[in-house]
Amino acid sequence: MDEAALRRLLRDVRDGTTTADEAVDALRRLPFADLGYARIDHHRQLRQGAAEAVYGQGKAPDQAARIVAELLARTDEAPVVLTRADAPMVAAATEANPGATVVGTTVVWRSAPPRPERVLLLTAGTADLPVADECAATLAAHGFAPRRITDVGVAGVHRLLVHVDELADADAVIVVAGMEGALASVVGGLTGAPVVAVPTSVGYGAGLEGVTALLGMLASCAAGITVVGIDNGYGAACSVVRLLVGRRAASATAPAPDAAELGSR
Repeated sequence: MDEAALRRLLRDVRDGTTTADEAVDALRRLPFADLGYARIDHHRQLRQGAAEAVYGQGKAPDQAARIVAELLARTDEAPVVLTRADAPMVAAATEANPGATVVGTTVVWRSAPPRPERVLLLTAGTADLPVADECAATLAAHGFAPRRITDVGVAGVHRLLVHVDELADADAVIVVAGMEGALASVVGGLTGAPVVAVPTSVGYGAGLEGVTALLGMLASCAAGITVVGIDNGYGAACSVVRLLVGRRAASATAPAPDAAELGSR
């Protein structure tokens, strides 16, 4: 439930289209609904401007499907995102909840309306694409249409330099890179936009399954880069959502109450 939905509920009670008992039943599920094996945070949209997502890994397919159904039923127009879902989980969740968009292991229902901000999503290599897919799907769920620039790693930096004008005009840039993670530093030195770096587990022995890229990004000489966890495309997208939308901006989009809604004070 977001601020606009809460205002509608109160208005409906005032107008008599919703009974007090129905309103109490709706509010009873704030701040969470207890399914026994999961507590669904319906209050997150109101607190943060973005609804709770479902992390699929480790859950049974039917559990993920029920959690998605609960979010769809109770979070009004907010997008619903299921991440790290394997094939059986995707099948169960989409069969129980029609209308999904599937991108790799990420499933999205009810994407937000399009937003105007320019987001670039860069990958160092083709092997980084699964993480970029998760990131792009999450951004799309929140209304962003990222411009994807693929295979521009520092081993052939000229491939990146042809995009310097786009980097200069971007509102936010996400860099997905494995190996030594140097692409984040190069990009951070070419744009004044916020840069979110995602280390991936792509790389040979000394890459240590993404640890080397993670440490390289954290030690970057390009100041102000945000670094998320290894292979965490979802977290990178959420960082951009917070940067470009944010809780205050989300609240500001809700219509101001009129005098009748507020009542006498």
